[in-house]
Amino acid sequence: MSRYLHTLKLFWSTAIAAELEYRINFAIAALSSIGNLAGSLFGLFLFYRTGYTFAGWRWEEAIVVLGIFTILEGFSTTFLAPNLSKIVQHVQNGTLDFVLLKPISSQFWLSARVISPWGFPNLIFGFCILLYAGNKLGLGLSNYLFSLIPLTFGFISLYSIWFMLGATSIWFVKIYNVTEVLRGLMESGRYPMAAYPASYRFFFTFVVPIAFLTTVPAEALLGRGEAIWTFGSMFLAIALLYASNKFWQFALRFYTSASS
Repeated sequence: MSRYLHTLKLFWSTAIAAELEYRINFAIAALSSIGNLAGSLFGLFLFYRTGYTFAGWRWEEAIVVLGIFTILEGFSTTFLAPNLSKIVQHVQNGTLDFVLLKPISSQFWLSARVISPWGFPNLIFGFCILLYAGNKLGLGLSNYLFSLIPLTFGFISLYSIWFMLGATSIWFVKIYNVTEVLRGLMESGRYPMAAYPASYRFFFTFVVPIAFLTTVPAEALLGRGEAIWTFGSMFLAIALLYASNKFWQFALRFYTSASS
């Protein structure tokens, strides 16, 4: 474990040093995050300006879901996109051979090699939204701590799904559209699942588990989450993480190296 932590420190320190050579990108990323957040808030405002609510979700409660979605976007931009989107390139260019020869887990290397600070604005703005909404709703520290449990499981689930999609590049080299479909489906997490018809709620809960990424952590933060959903998030995260590792090992059986 200490070796992996030391390796992670080296990975991230060199990645941040390289990214900070283009500091203007951080300002651009911040402006982009502000624009996206303003658009999302305006979209919610269009629903709530006439007194309409999402099946009992007040304005401040709906903002909690948006805040968690923004944090999720920041997590994706910071950790997932810069790493997992490059699996395709490694397969295309044959550089996956060098990854497989390294004395550490290839899944770990592919998942943690790079960190991008351009997702930090979304992380910061997302937490600011949660603090604002929590202040309006009178939420305490215990609410925030309890919500970290399903939110962490949501991070693991999203990573596992994204990694498995990236692993399919061993068979289907050009899978950029697949990951974009996943990002598109994630957009539904901007709003509480109660905003959708029953068939959509079923799809976003049991087929593509978007509900476990945003709505379940939001309900936990609001203090009305049920234990069954928290345990469901845990079992889903563990199952998907295990499946991602087994799927990667299975996919490597079909990988034809550049030197063979």
